[in-house]
Amino acid sequence: MLSDKIYSEFNKQINEEIFSAYLYLAMAAYFHSANLSGFAKWMEVQAMEELTHAKKFFDYIIERGARVALATIEKPKGEWKSALDAFESAYAHEQHITGRINHLMDIAIAEKDYASVAMLQWFVTEQVEEEAHASSIVEKLKMVSGTNGIFYLDKELGKRAFTQEND
Repeated sequence: MLSDKIYSEFNKQINEEIFSAYLYLAMAAYFHSANLSGFAKWMEVQAMEELTHAKKFFDYIIERGARVALATIEKPKGEWKSALDAFESAYAHEQHITGRINHLMDIAIAEKDYASVAMLQWFVTEQVEEEAHASSIVEKLKMVSGTNGIFYLDKELGKRAFTQEND
C-alpha cells in the first residue's frame, strides 16, 4: 500500500509526464511548421517516451492497490525563437523532471517505501540519459552555423525511432 504522500506525488508525476509529452508534441508542431521534419520526428519520439513514463507510474499505482487520480494537463508553450531555443527549453524541462524524480526518491526513502525506491531507480537512471541527450543536441546546435548545419542535424535527428526498449 502506498502512503498518502507517495500516492499523491506519484499521481502528480503522471501529470508531469503527460505534460512532458504534450510539450514535446508542441515542439514537434513548431518544427513541422519550420520544415524541420527531423527535429519534429525527434520530438515526436520523445513525446512517446514520456507517455510510457506516465504509464509506468500509472501501472505502479495500480499494482500497489491504489486508484489513479488524473488531473488537468496544462497547455504548453507553442513558439520558440529557433531550434536552439526549443532544445534549450527541452533541456531545462528535463532538468525540472530530474528534480521531480529526486523529490519522489527523497519521499520514498524517508517513508521507507523500498518498493517505490526500487521503481524510482529506473527513472533516476533514465533522467541521466534524458538530460545527456538534450544537452548534446543543445551543444551541437550552438556549434552549427548556417542552414547547412541545421539541415544536416535535422537529417540526423530524423533517424530516431521509438521502441519499447528505449524505455
